[in-house]
Amino acid sequence: MEIVDSQVHIWGPDTPERPWRASGHAHVQRATPVTAEEVVGWMDEGGIDAAIIVPPSWEGDRNDLAIAAARRYPGRFAVMGRVNPDAPGLRDELPAWREQPGMLGVRLALHTAELRQPFIEGRYDWMWDELERHAIPVMVLIPQRFMPMIDAIAAKHPRLKLVIDHLGLVNGEKDDVAFRGLDQLLALGKRPNVAVKSSALPCYTAEPYPYPGLQKHLKRIHDAFGSRRVFWGTDQSRSPIPYRQGVELFTKYTPFLMEGDLEWIMGKGVRTWLDWRQ
Repeated sequence: MEIVDSQVHIWGPDTPERPWRASGHAHVQRATPVTAEEVVGWMDEGGIDAAIIVPPSWEGDRNDLAIAAARRYPGRFAVMGRVNPDAPGLRDELPAWREQPGMLGVRLALHTAELRQPFIEGRYDWMWDELERHAIPVMVLIPQRFMPMIDAIAAKHPRLKLVIDHLGLVNGEKDDVAFRGLDQLLALGKRPNVAVKSSALPCYTAEPYPYPGLQKHLKRIHDAFGSRRVFWGTDQSRSPIPYRQGVELFTKYTPFLMEGDLEWIMGKGVRTWLDWRQ
């Protein structure tokens, strides 16, 4: 069974030549950079075949390191690139967006009030038609309470493929508190153009591994979306467990998943959804 991580980060240092956004330091996962080479080492040790690089929010709207990693490690990495909806020329760039090395689609980080404000103000609205027209899938990091807004977008743009990152969970919240808005996420299961990433789950529980309290939530998510629209992932640069344990959380400790389910959840589903061909 192929294992594909639906989310990893790499990033460089904050320098005058390549500055982070002004409030980026408040959200960085660790003080030192994470390189593509380091992530490949983790993947090799943990038996991970491939991973999707999601450029982190603290670096700003740039994709250079991710694209360089996809060039350097073809087949191991692909990219969901960041965009600035107000950037001059973005509309003209979108038709050829997926022609960039390793580029599969767009990722919108809307998890903080600062980053979410352009979305709330409607400054992304023009993009949905363009992304749908050019078959560019979108990953969205946004809290569960905003799922009605995502539902409206999904309904209006039925050919636009949307993925909700980290199940819409909020950093710092744990267990039943973190999942208290799950019904709003599950309501999106009726939209065939919406999938979810069951990524970074160990960060949202205070239990010891293998986190038995997560199982009731995972079962509801699987019931709502099915195995073809739930994508395994780690956000490994902040995970409290190594890759092998992250894999076994699903392959050993999630008893309601059958072998056929796991094939899709652990890699085949995200490859198919994003049209990332081997």
